[in-house]
Amino acid sequence: MAAFIGLFRRDLRLALRQGGDTGLVLGFFVLAVVLFPLGIGPEPAVLQRVGAGIVWVAALLAALLSLDRLFQSDYQDGGLELLALSSLPLELAVLAKCAAHWVATGLPLALTSPFLAFLVDLDPAAIPTLTLGLVVGTPVLSLIGSVAAALTLGARRQGVLLSLLVLPLYVPPLVFGAGAVEASAAGTGARAHLLILAALTLAALPLCPWASAAALRQALE
Repeated sequence: MAAFIGLFRRDLRLALRQGGDTGLVLGFFVLAVVLFPLGIGPEPAVLQRVGAGIVWVAALLAALLSLDRLFQSDYQDGGLELLALSSLPLELAVLAKCAAHWVATGLPLALTSPFLAFLVDLDPAAIPTLTLGLVVGTPVLSLIGSVAAALTLGARRQGVLLSLLVLPLYVPPLVFGAGAVEASAAGTGARAHLLILAALTLAALPLCPWASAAALRQALE
């Protein structure tokens, strides 16, 4: 457990010290949400209908920006081989890196979303559901992204391959995350959608680190 916490703190410290990943992700997130109303028009009725989808799509695309560096630096400097040979199981090492990635990128996206919801004229009553949905759903983005990052490690044009692999897998969180906000705004209740998002996260917790670790071992051979 000490090794797990140490790896988590190390990756989080590196991400916050450099600041590039968090700043880049938040900058893209804000700009993407701002550009949508300019493209589709400022009509409140239109924005209210598509506002939840806008925020979720922008969050998904922003989460992609830093995934290719999840294992890249450790792969290049030999740190990944040390992790594979250490007493800490590689699956737990992957989970620690995913947790640090989520705290540095996914959590800031969720905390920023209430401010951006006003730009798309989202119903104020649905904003807590939007934030809660992103808090519950963004860990899935990091976990699924870790599998794609491990599969494309060392490949040419890694970012393009990673996007092609991970975007189809991001569809379920997008559907249920946006659906929760729409259900909340309509007054029908978002509990079912949020429970499905939580179930996706719980299913990804054991499966994605195992798949990522297998892909990393293959890349190190």
